Amino acid sequence: MVNVVCSAAVDGIDGFVVTVESASASNKMERLDIIGLPDTSVREAEGRVRSSARNLGLRVLHGVITVNLAPASKKKEGTGFDLPILLSVISPEQAGGLNLAGKCFVGELSLSGKLRPVRGALSMALAARDAGFKEIYVPDANGAEAAIAKGIDVYPIKDVAQLLAHLRGESRLEPKKLTLEELQTASLLDALDYCDVKGQEEAKLALEIAAAGFHNVLMIGPPGSGKSMLAKRLPSILPRLTLNDAIECTRIHSVAGVLPQNVPLIVTRPFRAPHHTISSAGLAGGGKTPMPGEISLAHNGVLFLDEFPEFDKSATEILRQPLEDGQVTITRVGGRVTYPSNFMLVAAMNPCKCGYYGHPTKPCTCTPAARLAYINKISGPLLDRIDIQIEVQALEFSTLSALGSAEKSEVIRKRVAEARSFAAKRFEGINVGGRPLMFNSQMRAEHIKLFCGTTKEGIQLLKNAYDKLGLSARGYDKILKLARTAADFDKSEIITEGHISLAIQLRALDRNYWAK
Repeated sequence: MVNVVCSAAVDGIDGFVVTVESASASNKMERLDIIGLPDTSVREAEGRVRSSARNLGLRVLHGVITVNLAPASKKKEGTGFDLPILLSVISPEQAGGLNLAGKCFVGELSLSGKLRPVRGALSMALAARDAGFKEIYVPDANGAEAAIAKGIDVYPIKDVAQLLAHLRGESRLEPKKLTLEELQTASLLDALDYCDVKGQEEAKLALEIAAAGFHNVLMIGPPGSGKSMLAKRLPSILPRLTLNDAIECTRIHSVAGVLPQNVPLIVTRPFRAPHHTISSAGLAGGGKTPMPGEISLAHNGVLFLDEFPEFDKSATEILRQPLEDGQVTITRVGGRVTYPSNFMLVAAMNPCKCGYYGHPTKPCTCTPAARLAYINKISGPLLDRIDIQIEVQALEFSTLSALGSAEKSEVIRKRVAEARSFAAKRFEGINVGGRPLMFNSQMRAEHIKLFCGTTKEGIQLLKNAYDKLGLSARGYDKILKLARTAADFDKSEIITEGHISLAIQLRALDRNYWAK
């Protein structure tokens, strides 16, 4: 006789249903063999299952038990199969009263029979729902996260004894329903506000345009000029996440195991700021079992790289393909996984190694060769993919000591939202790579031709800039995209000379430093 229990697992950030099949053969030996491409953590389930059964007073099948995880062609990872394996190996006399039809089970067992949380609960719940299941049972700590999946009843359980009582009809559990308070506590937005930043109006304007068009930004300036302060406050003016984007962000963080406790849904745009010693695998993702890296954890949000030239060049060059495609593919011996990585890159750096090249009062101690070697750590192709390049000047005493309050993020965010709303009407019904076109930075060549109509004066100015600055074809497109965003603030479908001029100013910084 073969016992069948349904479970789920994740592949990348996508869930898939797994059928757990168990059968025993008479033998003096007591052994549990797990087949179906299990990893080490799955194979170790035998110890947890037998100990849990013993502590709960449950009898399991005798002899050699074979557990097959189907489909056998897909690799199975993680500890979420503990619970369905236990349910599948309970002896017939004790399993007779259990109603398992139409139900999916996921959970890691402790030795005492309590349930511990697993990664990717939301993705599993979505996969179970799409496969036609009406109920899914998950560890209590994963209940709120899994309940984001509408159309399936999510039952959070604390231990196996509670689950068995429910399945036998002895003590009914209630499915998890998210409350408004739980969703409100999901906000990860810090209380940082642009009103705390003195001066730097040009940099704030550049970041405001970047927020509206989701453009990448590079800031160059001496130490203490406020580059990090500006970057850390960027999420406070970014457009709010749509529900689909929030679910996608939550799935990535859940699979990576970094979803904050008691946060069922990430409702604000992620902000990731890895240290410059991070490895290529840490940035792009990878490992023996491929996991999302920082660029995927920053999906739909901001990836802030401070001290940009200090990052290993092999790591920063990895950014080139994800910046273009909005996804990263990791290939390992065990298979290939693709993670979404549509992020906004914000990088900050000093103008030289000592940091004071061009400073009004502090002399630079770097030689011209050392200065050039420092900035050339950023390759031309990578620099070309950064839409906005601005210089952040050192602040004067009069600016720092001024008593007046700067503009609040709430006010800036309102302008950004209006510009985004103007652009959204233009992009209705248009998809890029299977996703709705949301931001000007995501436009492709055909969209630029369609939406970037320019006045004769603007075209002439753009031609002069192209010849004088030696722009690449990508640089030409970037200026048009920036000008399109600038025009959105004026609610103008036609790009004017003024919009082109502003876009050129926001991209000409690389010629001031890298041309030397």
